[in-house]
Amino acid sequence: MSGPIDSDKAPTVVLVHGAFADGSSWNGVIERLQAQGVAVTAPANPLRGVSIDSAYIASVFEETEGPVLAVGHSYGGVVITNAAARAENVVGLVYVAAFATDEGEALGPADAESKDSILGDALVTLHYPTKDPGHGAVEFAVDPGKLREAMAADLPADRAALMAATQRPLAELAFSEPTGVPAWRRLPSWTVVATEDKAAGADVIRSMAERAGSTITEVDGSHVIMISRPDLVTGVILDALAAVGAVPAAV
Repeated sequence: MSGPIDSDKAPTVVLVHGAFADGSSWNGVIERLQAQGVAVTAPANPLRGVSIDSAYIASVFEETEGPVLAVGHSYGGVVITNAAARAENVVGLVYVAAFATDEGEALGPADAESKDSILGDALVTLHYPTKDPGHGAVEFAVDPGKLREAMAADLPADRAALMAATQRPLAELAFSEPTGVPAWRRLPSWTVVATEDKAAGADVIRSMAERAGSTITEVDGSHVIMISRPDLVTGVILDALAAVGAVPAAV
């Protein structure tokens, strides 16, 4: 395991949650990082579309003093891929069951290629108002009765029910807006592939990680691996910090 964090050199770890979630999905990871002396924050991802969300998270990166290690879960991977390309202080990327999309690639078509994902059949269509009267927009939520099977099969039923009740819908623009020049072309990256990921699809996540030249860690678990295995996810983040020179090498 890695040694203690040198707070004078270490990046701030910015944890970006994915669809249908909020920053509390990182609580187990946050507790473990803080115990190691890591500066960490988990901002709210607006979930309104790639351009909107990436601009917001880029501003979070830019307003963070010093270097940043960007960590994304699920759709949060698309967000950090775009946001980190706009923020010069990001020094590395960690994808946790997350999409490392390429230039011109949109999330919807990319995930549709997965043979592992069953999320499409679990989504329900909702609508929300926009600033233009009479012109609403589409967003998606997960059918509460299908959320555990699709996203959280390795969590207790009551925990999955809580996630279903508190989920935040994702705008359709998150699926249709294409990625710009991806930050992983110039930054080192690490990816956690959850082998039983039926939401993003383990096959798609693995393929994208390989394309990005990411350091891959595979582990048995569901899409919400940062909740079911926060110890492992924390370890990968610490390894990434070590690689960018923030902590001593593993001993």
